[in-house]
Amino acid sequence: MRIGLYLKGFMTYGGLALRGKALALLLVATPALAEPLTIAAFGDSLTQGYGLIEQEGFVPQLRLWLAEHGDELGTEVTVINAGVSGDTTAGGLARVDWTLTPDVGAMIVALGGNDLLRGIDPAQSRANMRGILQAAQAHGVQVLLIGMQAPGNYGPAYKAEFDAIWPELSAEFDTLYVDSFFAGLGGADPAGLRDLFQADGIHPNAEGVRRIVAALGPEVQALIKKTR
Repeated sequence: MRIGLYLKGFMTYGGLALRGKALALLLVATPALAEPLTIAAFGDSLTQGYGLIEQEGFVPQLRLWLAEHGDELGTEVTVINAGVSGDTTAGGLARVDWTLTPDVGAMIVALGGNDLLRGIDPAQSRANMRGILQAAQAHGVQVLLIGMQAPGNYGPAYKAEFDAIWPELSAEFDTLYVDSFFAGLGGADPAGLRDLFQADGIHPNAEGVRRIVAALGPEVQALIKKTR
């Protein structure tokens, strides 16, 4: 609430003259309007909406979910699509500064899948992700970090080193954190959820995205609250 405090001995309110100590304090309460917020969905083909018509992609479905659910202060939220198909953590680091324009106040970061496909050294992926989070911190941008897990065929040492990147960096930079982009699909291996994926078995279809957004939506609401 914004509260106006009037301490003068005489004033007029609603056409009535108010005088004396009993009426010296008048509280006028008006609702506080939350500042508009722009969120950048910063990632690869999963956030870009690969293989889907525009309205079925992650960003349009997230916009719709937020419009339907909102938050208690009625924040006006704009979600921009900052996903680039095929992008690695190195690509994200190269473009993060020009993505973080002055109007961006929060960011969803979902990168790492293409690092796995290329077998990139986890130490390099970690350095890139740290650079991205450092850039967000420098711009005063709050982050919802989406984790990534390596499959077992990379070997236990690679998997342990890779999987640790996201939760450890989240703790280091005090971000919000979700273990997996696919958390809304029940935590099962994507190969066992073919009805929710496109023919490539990697990218979710429209229904898969809907479920992903339904799970991530409350986390995005928490991100909105954290910007205040």
